[in-house]
Amino acid sequence: MGVIFFAIGFLAFFWFMRWRRKQLLARAVLQRRAEPPARDLSTVAFSGSSEVKQEEITSGGPLKPQHRRLALRDSRLLPKPPPKPYRYGDPKPPVIKHFTRAEARRLFSGSFRTHNRNVRDLATDEEQLQRYDLPVWKSEADIAAALGIPLRTLQHLSVHRARERISHYVTFAIAKRNGRGERIIHAPKRRLKAVLRKLHVLVLKKLPVSDAAHGFITGRSIATNAAPHVGKAVVLRFDIKDCFPTIHFGRVRGLFISLGYSFPVANSLALIMTESPRQLVEAEGRVYNVPVGPRVCVQGAPTSPALCNAVLLKLDHRLTGLARKHGFAYTRYADDLTLSGNDLTKITLFLKLVPKLVAEEGFAINTEKTRVMRAASRQTVAGVIVNKDMGLSRQTRRVLRAAIHNERVKPSGDAHRQRQLHGVLAYLYMLNPKQAQALMLPRKGQAPPQE
Repeated sequence: MGVIFFAIGFLAFFWFMRWRRKQLLARAVLQRRAEPPARDLSTVAFSGSSEVKQEEITSGGPLKPQHRRLALRDSRLLPKPPPKPYRYGDPKPPVIKHFTRAEARRLFSGSFRTHNRNVRDLATDEEQLQRYDLPVWKSEADIAAALGIPLRTLQHLSVHRARERISHYVTFAIAKRNGRGERIIHAPKRRLKAVLRKLHVLVLKKLPVSDAAHGFITGRSIATNAAPHVGKAVVLRFDIKDCFPTIHFGRVRGLFISLGYSFPVANSLALIMTESPRQLVEAEGRVYNVPVGPRVCVQGAPTSPALCNAVLLKLDHRLTGLARKHGFAYTRYADDLTLSGNDLTKITLFLKLVPKLVAEEGFAINTEKTRVMRAASRQTVAGVIVNKDMGLSRQTRRVLRAAIHNERVKPSGDAHRQRQLHGVLAYLYMLNPKQAQALMLPRKGQAPPQE
């Protein structure tokens, strides 16, 4: 009997304590509803939200060994110390926000995601930007102000979406010159193209390029690219395979970080200058542009050529040093690499070392386009003959002479055709004025052309 009375008493005590706990919780809830909580208003803004912590920059030395870019860190993104232990009854410490809601939503979105913690909290290095004479932009608001567009427009153009209702690019294909395959062109739409052209003027035109680069640079052309290779015993030509698609989003962002920009600014610039290959997919009764690959520099964007020259700067320096060591000349026009010299014994050496150096820089050589051209055969550099004199081939000049003769004898009246002939003749005049003048002079017994 004693055991039974003990069990009944224990159960009664258990149910009583449970009932008492519910009563206390209900009373506490009613009290909180009846009395407004007492808060420390010393750190609360007029809008009712907590204060936003200001950015504090701390230095961690060079970002990489032998680099001048400092690893300046944003204190708001650094690991936080553990909170102090809270004792019951003590007033709670004021909550201090490190970012506003809009800044946090943008900074921690999928478009700004990265696995590299070493660059996640980088701030702007103004001294590094001044070395390259680049504009000092510390946030996306500074970029938008420099471009003359609203911040929301900049963020709309520089975001990566898993499914896009309307693409910022018009995609089409053109046949390659060799007739095999197609080349995909991504032409930015009018608003994005205007923004990219401004960024090209403000930033990309100021980036350092090597003396060996001759493509897409003011004052240099196909003629300056071919001139160092005229009259050489051997000309070696290499082609970088998928040059623009190899320059992916991470490389572009890393380039801007090395130039001195903070992670948010570099990430935003890389987003707006790259694009993913997309495919139309119908889902939920709508058609979406879904990315089917990583974001890369696309052919058709005004910023891609300058980014290509900037990323290939180190490769140009290495190949220039290799060529100079063995008495050869080196130039690059876009993705075409050309070396020339008079020592035929160095051919095997260059065929082995050039692909190796290109692979070390993250690119690959298209072996199908590698050419070894000796003086006994036709030597061409980006379509320009360089055997003895720089110019066009004899067959091309004969076709051009016949077309000019037919237009003089029996004018077709086609303005487009005449502009084409003038353009080809002007191109030949840039390469070799003597060859162009020979086509411009009238034949014997023929009156000179009327201006």
